Amino acid sequence: MRFLLGLGAAIVLGLILHLAVILALPAFASQTTWSRIEALGPANHVVVLPPVAAGAPNPLHLDPELAYAVCRVNLAQRPGVVSGVLPNAFWSLAIFNKAGDVTYSTTNRDGIGQNLNLGIFNADQTHLLAEQQIDVADGLLIVESNSNDVFVLVRIAPPHQAERARYEQALSKIVCGNIRQ
Repeated sequence: MRFLLGLGAAIVLGLILHLAVILALPAFASQTTWSRIEALGPANHVVVLPPVAAGAPNPLHLDPELAYAVCRVNLAQRPGVVSGVLPNAFWSLAIFNKAGDVTYSTTNRDGIGQNLNLGIFNADQTHLLAEQQIDVADGLLIVESNSNDVFVLVRIAPPHQAERARYEQALSKIVCGNIRQ
């Protein structure tokens, strides 16, 4: 009987220890998605990512058929904004928090068309917006973020690889940063 009780306790203790290690490991990771995005360039600045070459390292797991632009924004002081005009092709936008979780996503097929005009607000800023204490431009799509540190990823699908440079040029003209007040 003591043997079975000891065996049961060892199994439960082993499970608890195993779970604790698995849940703690991400906190010790040095190469997170956020750190990779942070290394690409300064905040409030759009960075067009180089094309993914076949067989080359692809740490962000990007689709080689798409062109990408990324921008980090901190919402602690002011809301963020992402705006620009994109070519008439399929594009999508996703907002990620520091943990790498998608907090918002949209495509040009949601009725947005070619014009990208997105405001990113934290909960306090959304409250101020509701009280009309923050002025925003007409037509700004408002998105609330649960985190002050976010990055925006814009993906666009050039219909032909010959047009890729033109599409990347359009991505480079996107304005990304904090709303000026």
